[in-house]
Amino acid sequence: MKHTEDTEEQRELMEVKEENEELSEVEEKHHDKPEEKPLSRSKTKKTFLKKRRAKKSTTCTQCGKSFTSEKSLERHMRVHTGEKPFTCDQCEKSFTQKIHLKRHMLIHTGEKPFTCVQCGKSFTNKHHLEIHMRVHTGEKPFTCGQCGTSFTHKQSLELHMMIHTGEKPFTCDQCGKSFTHKQSLELHIRIHTGEKPFTCDQCEKRFSSKQSLEIHMRVHTGEKPFTCDQCGKTFLGSSDLKRHLRVHTKEKPHSCSVCGKSFSLPCSLKEHQKIHTGVREYMCFQCEKTFITSNKLKRHQRIHTGEKPYKCSHCDKRFNQLSNVKTHEMIHTGEKPHTCDQCGKSFSIKSDLKIHMKIHAVEKPYHHSLKSQ
Repeated sequence: MKHTEDTEEQRELMEVKEENEELSEVEEKHHDKPEEKPLSRSKTKKTFLKKRRAKKSTTCTQCGKSFTSEKSLERHMRVHTGEKPFTCDQCEKSFTQKIHLKRHMLIHTGEKPFTCVQCGKSFTNKHHLEIHMRVHTGEKPFTCGQCGTSFTHKQSLELHMMIHTGEKPFTCDQCGKSFTHKQSLELHIRIHTGEKPFTCDQCEKRFSSKQSLEIHMRVHTGEKPFTCDQCGKTFLGSSDLKRHLRVHTKEKPHSCSVCGKSFSLPCSLKEHQKIHTGVREYMCFQCEKTFITSNKLKRHQRIHTGEKPYKCSHCDKRFNQLSNVKTHEMIHTGEKPHTCDQCGKSFSIKSDLKIHMKIHAVEKPYHHSLKSQ
């Protein structure tokens, strides 16, 4: 206790000393101006102390930040103390300033006093309206110093910067996988919890993300927004288009280490490898038939249930497999995507092309024997 008192006494003495030194400097400066009327020491001291203490009283002792009024300093001090004296009577959330509480109350009242003159959309605060206006103006004030990409929101730029830094601050406590965005982690967690909050109102199929549901809905609407620039074929999803493009490029970057067979997709390679390992982990409980993948089991189960979820977009015929409906639709479109590289003849079904290729396999040795004669 005595140590504290001594410290406070020393601090007061230091302050008095500082005041006297600064006062002497002020007096010297005042005497340097002979045209001005000299002030008495007591009056000079009184004026000086008033100004000095007013300045000192509006400076934060924690961080050194200065304010124009004592009230502003008082508000600022809540940052350091954690005090939140203004509480919402609806949800009990607390705030450091009264204005923040007023702004928050608009969430409960539903009031949106700030309206966009361009599209009529309303907002609870002016700042949100200002950000929204960038949609119409095209303004993107936040630019990445690494690659020059611009953003409408500062937060979007901060998230983007993680691509360059490689930072992934959000980690799954179940499997340790890390993500750059909190939202990506929340979606990932549903793999572990099995949560599927988004339900299709057409067939009641459930999905873990809104985006997955939107993509699925194209099965029912028939919408195919992704078009191949090589042949004009359209697809439900961008991944389907990417897969299809390998038909044109003939790219097969994934090879089996056992037999050397190559595949365009890593998932196709994984499925293939199960032929070598003999693993058939998916079993039908109706007939006890086993399958390499869960998708093959699902397709098989439709034989028992009679389910035909895929409808032709040209007629009312339905199919139990997506590949079957695609093959069927070629009857209507006349499309024949599988072409023989020997004679140019085209086929709508890949298996028909394979059968056709055997004709050339038989012809080749015959032509060779004629040449040798």
